[in-house]
Amino acid sequence: MSSPQGHGLSYAAVASVCGAPPEVSPGGSAAPTLERAFAVPSRKAADGSEAGALRGVLGNIVMLLEGGATHVAVATDHVVESFRNDLWPGYKDGSGIEPDLLSQFHPTEDALRLLGVAVWPMIEFEADDAMAAGAAMAADDDRVRQVVICTPDKDLGQCVGGKVVQWNRRADEIIDVAGVEAKFGVSPESIPDYLGLVGDNADGFPGLRGWGAKSTSVMLSHYGHIENIPDSHDDWAPKVRGAAGLAATLAGERDLALLFRRIATVRTDAPVSDSVDELAWRGPHRGFEELCEGIGAENLLERVMNLAAYRADL
Repeated sequence: MSSPQGHGLSYAAVASVCGAPPEVSPGGSAAPTLERAFAVPSRKAADGSEAGALRGVLGNIVMLLEGGATHVAVATDHVVESFRNDLWPGYKDGSGIEPDLLSQFHPTEDALRLLGVAVWPMIEFEADDAMAAGAAMAADDDRVRQVVICTPDKDLGQCVGGKVVQWNRRADEIIDVAGVEAKFGVSPESIPDYLGLVGDNADGFPGLRGWGAKSTSVMLSHYGHIENIPDSHDDWAPKVRGAAGLAATLAGERDLALLFRRIATVRTDAPVSDSVDELAWRGPHRGFEELCEGIGAENLLERVMNLAAYRADL
């Protein structure tokens, strides 16, 4: 099962927040981790409903727990539309999501609660905002050494810096500030400006006509933010191809670019937990066994119960 880019179940794990946690390792993190799941194989539950995404998210969270995560939270798009849909009529909505995937959003939240995981269901905000807010919350904790956002998505690159990095799990690649700059040619702080000019087809806003990745990175690497770019190309310090046309477009549509930047900026004031202490995993709740049996995940149940017993003995 797959979903369009930008539509998915996002989840976060915060681990080993006390003392000196070890470095991040594949198959589970020993630092705060934020992640998104999109493509998973189709699987049917006992009642005939689709449960592939639900099983996939549960399985990945359990992998993080098995890898050493002790504090876990999950961010979801409880409602697909957000405040951004009021800002731009073409912004992504639920129309592109496969019904079988959409039907699993709320059951997945319930399943994660039964697993014993804190859930951050977003209504006015988006799961990306929750990941950004969770990363900021964890990074502010002196006990946390590193926060890992486990997706290479360009919009979350703006969160990178200080304790926060991204992790491309498929490539097993950590993306720090230098990695963001190497990939996009701009600093993390300029990522919203970059998307404001280039656009983001996955999220449904086009950017400005003629402003491609190369010209945008050259200009923002020098000026930093859209409002700092002069109206006249005669005043531009960097030299870019088609400067006159780009300058004319920007001068005429600067407000639109600033609107797109606002849309691309993740919000760190999304409602998440107040402290990483609220995310401590203490084992599954009553009903988890019945859930696993209903979705054909008996092996997952065994792993969770073994892990809970092991943690109880520590």
